[in-house]
Amino acid sequence: MKVLVVGSGGREHAICWKLSQSPKVQELYCAPGNGGIASVAKCVNVGATDVDGMVSWARENAMDFVVVAPDDPLAMGMVDALEEAGIPAFGPRKNAAIVEASKAFSKALMEQYHIPTAKSGTFHDLDSALKYIEQQGAPIVVKADGLALGKGVTVAQTEDEAKLAAAEMMEGRKFGDAGTTLVIEECMTGPEVTVLAFVDGEHVSPMPPSQDHKRAFNGNRGPNTGGMGAITPPPQYTPEIAQRCMDEIFLPTVQALKAEGRPFHGVLYFGLMLTPEGPKVVEYNARFGDPECQAVLSLLDTDLLDIMLACRNGTLDQCDIRWRDGAACCLVLASGGYPLSYQKGYPITGLEEAGKTSMVFHAGTKLGPEGEVLTNGGRVLGVTCTAANLEDAIEASYEAAKHISFKDMHMRTDIGHAF
Repeated sequence: MKVLVVGSGGREHAICWKLSQSPKVQELYCAPGNGGIASVAKCVNVGATDVDGMVSWARENAMDFVVVAPDDPLAMGMVDALEEAGIPAFGPRKNAAIVEASKAFSKALMEQYHIPTAKSGTFHDLDSALKYIEQQGAPIVVKADGLALGKGVTVAQTEDEAKLAAAEMMEGRKFGDAGTTLVIEECMTGPEVTVLAFVDGEHVSPMPPSQDHKRAFNGNRGPNTGGMGAITPPPQYTPEIAQRCMDEIFLPTVQALKAEGRPFHGVLYFGLMLTPEGPKVVEYNARFGDPECQAVLSLLDTDLLDIMLACRNGTLDQCDIRWRDGAACCLVLASGGYPLSYQKGYPITGLEEAGKTSMVFHAGTKLGPEGEVLTNGGRVLGVTCTAANLEDAIEASYEAAKHISFKDMHMRTDIGHAF
């Protein structure tokens, strides 16, 4: 089969790496790709959010299957457009991807179908939002309704901090149209866990649980990022909690979307808080998390293409999905200043040496004129290792990362030990 993956980050590199291992994939393409993806797939110069351009390229080049990996093109309806053009695609249609594209929608869905989540309010004007903050007090969480690259959330410790965040989103347009509606919710306590799940519209197959580290600095301090590292499995996610999540959250969510005429096909991301009252939903995403994807797919033993086809075709219950025992850690190496301002274009050294003991997924890189690898984003690389246990996987990732260098490189030194 000729397969196209849409996207350009570390998640897409991991997906391409895993798909390249499938005997069914004869030709693998990625649009637009990056400097590392170019080693396992042919990169195509079409933007990830260019829906018409992507459909045209896929049709003209006779793609048999397209994997739409990032949130924006899913929310824009790229899967719908591909399917309407007769090109089979992996990922939810637009009316199901709204579960990530609108936090207000997902909160209303959870409330209607009694799926455990934080108490919240949805607001379309600043005055109402500010009054709600005063009524509820702090700490409190302020979320932009729409897509904001994983950064549209402020966990405010004071009312003033919450009010400032609300004003910056609604009046200051900090996240553009994504912040014209706000969801403001109680601040839940407990460890956060991510469970990615393959879904075929009806059936759910959870992947090994993982734990992202969103804050930029050690000790979970600093601004929210797209993710500074991920581990799998987190020790807090016990078999008993896993069963509660399946019964109270995973299956009810998929059934709710189906009941609403929005059947979900693809990867459904459950961001969970393990509160003293039990697991609750923090957020849904409509695709693989990044960098959770890199860690989790490192343990997959089944042909990823087979699973993706089953998700699209509604036959996931017939798919034997196997995972290797052990653990994995993905350590993100970022540009200094990320997630705020940072420079690009710095040469990266040590990739070959690090690659001897790890899988180095490229997130924000490009190839220079002489074929050299240069930084080209906030999150640059994801150094990923597997081992028999979590401590060894974490240690191996940090050891491999010692070989890599670029100007102003930044990484957290407490991945796996911050919770």
